[in-house]
Amino acid sequence: MLLLRFRYLPAPRSAWFPSPFSFRFFRLLHESPMAATQGSGGALEKPALRGLVFDMDGTLTVPVIDFSAMHRAVLGDEGYVTAKSGNPGGSIDILHHIEALAPQEQRRAYEVILDFERQGLDRLQIMPGATELCGYIDSKQMRRGLITRNAKASVDLFHQRFGLKFSPALSREFRPYKPNPAPLLHICSSWGIPPNEVMMIGDSLRDDVTCGKRAGAFTCLLDESGRYGPLDALRDDLRPDFVVSSLAEVQSLLDAHFELLPHPQKAQPSICVR
Repeated sequence: MLLLRFRYLPAPRSAWFPSPFSFRFFRLLHESPMAATQGSGGALEKPALRGLVFDMDGTLTVPVIDFSAMHRAVLGDEGYVTAKSGNPGGSIDILHHIEALAPQEQRRAYEVILDFERQGLDRLQIMPGATELCGYIDSKQMRRGLITRNAKASVDLFHQRFGLKFSPALSREFRPYKPNPAPLLHICSSWGIPPNEVMMIGDSLRDDVTCGKRAGAFTCLLDESGRYGPLDALRDDLRPDFVVSSLAEVQSLLDAHFELLPHPQKAQPSICVR
């Protein structure tokens, strides 16, 4: 079932919007999800969408890494408990913790993470509905990109094993990484598409939704198991515009709520920076 969430607030004015009249304001009404702006003829218009950006692990691929075990291996038992207790919901931004370590400890920590990721590559599986959704996006001549906090090797194997090419495809070698909006803004710039014509899709409120919201893009949370529960109480920078329980639901979401447009003919070349 498609769960619609709430409202869409306009992105902050930026270089994309040179005058106060050049940006478009959309609101997804709770009572009527067919949202939109009113055209000159009085008819409702759907917001334009030209590109989608995906998280990888847990979104395009089935999650296979035991993150709790990985975090314990990096931080140690005492450090793991301290890190969990100091974060809302018990989540740990392991890359943030590693950056605070001494250089030698950082190298060891990254090796631990890489070892877990290498083990996960052997069990890598594509998420149900991903291939079909990508085919649909391509049929509309829209752009599709990827942002992950995994290493470049994981992205390369994903492309090779499943025959799906995302460009740009940004791994954790691109700094700063999610939830900073920089990687999403980089993709929008390389496409020549403003952020308010792009959707960020991922399974993490902290990383994917926050990245998308900060960039001024539409956001869609993939929550297969309902682990996040009711989202009404979340602050705006964590509250997604849409929630789906599978990638198979995304196509109907796009058809119902957006005018799907091809990418600009004169867009800048896509540069795969990882």
